[in-house]
Parts: sequence; structure tokens; C-alpha cells
Amino acid sequence: MRAFIASTVGAASIAALVLPLAVSPAGALSHPGSGPAPVAAPAAPETGGTQSLALGPLGGGGRSAGADAPAAGAVGLEETDVAPFSLLGVVWPDAAADLAGEVEVRTRATGTGEWSPWEHLHTAAEHAPDPGSAEESGRELAGGTEPLWVGDSDGVQVRVVPDAGGTDAAELPDGLRLELIDPGEDPAAPADAEPPVERSGDPAADADADTEAAATEADAEAAEAADSPDAAAEADSRAEEELQLLSAPRPGVVTRAKWGADESWREGGFVYTDAVKTVFVHHTAGGNGYSCSEAPSVIRGIYRYHTQSQGWRDIGYNFLIDKCGTIYEGRAGGVERAVLGAHTYGFNHNSMGVAVLGTHSSTDAPAKVTNAVAQLSGWKLRAEGRNPAGTWKRVSAGGKYAKGTVVTMHNISGHRDGFSTDCPGSRLYNQLPSIRKTAAAM
Repeated sequence: MRAFIASTVGAASIAALVLPLAVSPAGALSHPGSGPAPVAAPAAPETGGTQSLALGPLGGGGRSAGADAPAAGAVGLEETDVAPFSLLGVVWPDAAADLAGEVEVRTRATGTGEWSPWEHLHTAAEHAPDPGSAEESGRELAGGTEPLWVGDSDGVQVRVVPDAGGTDAAELPDGLRLELIDPGEDPAAPADAEPPVERSGDPAADADADTEAAATEADAEAAEAADSPDAAAEADSRAEEELQLLSAPRPGVVTRAKWGADESWREGGFVYTDAVKTVFVHHTAGGNGYSCSEAPSVIRGIYRYHTQSQGWRDIGYNFLIDKCGTIYEGRAGGVERAVLGAHTYGFNHNSMGVAVLGTHSSTDAPAKVTNAVAQLSGWKLRAEGRNPAGTWKRVSAGGKYAKGTVVTMHNISGHRDGFSTDCPGSRLYNQLPSIRKTAAAM
């Protein structure tokens, strides 16, 4: 299978429970044996990295940290000291294999030494490349849960309990392992860097500010291009497109460079679709405990998990929005372009995935967030000549709807409209009618 790159592989484990992972010269992870693992201190990543720990049987009927005795067939890790990390997920080699079981984790905060409550990790088959797409074909993709942001942590415990099916428990996928990700430090900002556009909560005022920011960015790009030998030809080819785009209230967007994307992680080249016909709204289900200043770290963690732990060509979402309403560029290929993402299995073609950082199953998204979603969606759809409050007939590529099924969808839809999932959370999903109305009124 495709080698999984790990900048740092944590070797910390508990004897007889964690299978050690050795790093081959090519960077692939291998299992040198199934015997007891020596206890070793993990090496701390210098600039971020991934610790990849194999999950072993939880046997003996013992109890740990107040947990019930593990069920038959359960795998996981007992309380384990690890190098610092901030985001985690559980992966397995075969993306086509279902994880018929419950995954729960708890972590120990670096600063306080306190253990968190057990948290459930949802499987993420619905966030994936379309079947038969350029991203899926010819690539060895790993299955995985949704990544979970936990903040600075240095201890972890995991249990994966197979679903009960009559008298027999379901069989878990082979090769389950825990990925612990340190997103590294934020990139150094240039001395003349502009601060992110602050969202006021007033859609009209925010739209004016975003249009001004977009125009300033375009002027800067034009000045930079003027120094290029091919500046004249490039300016001629882009002039009409730029004028058309800048006539719409384009929101300010934090670029990949500014949130610290390592471009060596993604696949070279880009894949485009014809147009953005549908905007799918998501939530990352990673909790709301992050600060807005930590949002770039959260995004770098998701990016590393998607590309290096699951083998995707790039981060799955086209855009991400933090709880302060700041919009971030996701998958590379051009903010203005219809870039093929991996966010809504069966409907990635001719669509755009917008992920709100956080969990909105029982909490409304703040006005700054919903206004940012409306402005971004309205800009992209208007640029394609589409009504943000309208609908469109879409053809499924598989998943919730059989391949070839024609489905009428809102031009701004929730992830659950295209796949059987709770995403983007019940409360954010209930806010979509208001988001459509705001986007259409801009």
C-alpha cells in the first residue's frame, strides 16, 4: 500500500499492548514483530509531526481509569505517555473496510495533567473522494475516523469496541492505529502582513470590507506580476476574469501560505470540475474549545491527517471558517476556481465544501460564522450565475443515493443532504435557511 509519511513516529507504548512501528528507509511504517514492545521515551517533534501507534488487544477483563471491563474483541491503548500533540484520529489501511464499532479516546492535558472525559470518534466514510474519481483511482487510501482537536496533550488512552451482532461481535478492520498529530508552529508573519478581516456580524458592512480586502489583494498580485517577464501576457489572459470576480462581494480569505500549509504534503497538480453548483456546509466535529488564534494549527492538523494519515491528495475541504468568522483557503488550486475536493462522498463533483471548525449538534453557530458562510457561498454561486437561495438537480456518483440518481438539492446544502450523516450538526443545519436568505440578499 501507499507509504504513510510520518515526520515523527512516537515509540512510547505499553508492553504487550502496543505493537511498535519501525520506520523503513522509504518512510513506510512496518510491524517488526508481535512480541512485547520495550518501553521507550518518544522523541518530541521539532517542527510538528505524527506519532503513529498500533492498537493492540485489550484483554484480561481488567479495568482502567474507571472504564468498564473491555468487551470481547476490543482493541486500544491503555494510558500511554506520548510526545506532545494536539489532534488525533484512528485510521486503518483499507478505506473500503467498515469500522463496525465504537471508538472512544481520552487525553491528558499537558499543562494541568488532568484527563479528559471519554470522547467518541465518528467514522468519516462520508468525507472522502468520490468513487472512481481521479483522487480515488490509483491511490491507496486509508479509512479513518474524523480528526479530533484536543489541545496540547501528552497522554492518551483509546478503546475500540466492536458492534454486537447477535451472539457474535463484528470484526474490526486489520491494522488499526492511532495517529497523534502535532501541527507545529505558526508560520512567521511578514512585518507588513495585513491582519485577518474582522467580522462585525453586519453582513452589509462585512461585505464592503471583504470587497475592499479582495481589491487590495488583487492590486498586490498585479504589482507582483508586473515584475515578471510574462506579466503582460498573464495580465491579458486574466483581466476579464478578474474584473468579473471583483464585481461580486468577494470575502477576505486567509491563504494556505498564511495558515502554514506545507505544499510538499499534497499531490502535485490540481483537479478541477466545471462549476460550483452546490455549496455543502460541514462542521469538523472537533469541539469548540479551540481559540481563534489556534485555528491555523487546527487546520494544519486536519491537513496533515488527510494527506499523511489517510493518503488524500490534499485537505478535503475547499474552505474552512473558524468561530470568529475568519475564512481560510482549503484545497489548493485557486480560490476563484472550481477545485475538486473530498468532502461529500458522491457529490464532490461540481461542488464546494465549506467546513465550520467546531461542533454544532447542540449549539448554534455564531452570527459571525453564519454571515461568513453566507458571504463565501453567495460570492462563489453568484460568480457561476446561480441563485444562492435556489435549487439544482444533481446526479449522484454513489453513496447515500445510488450512482446515477438525480437529486434536487438546495444550492447551499448541508452535508447530510448528500450523505447519511449528522454533519453539519442539527443546530447549524437548522440555520441554513437563514444563511441562504442572507447570501441571496447580498
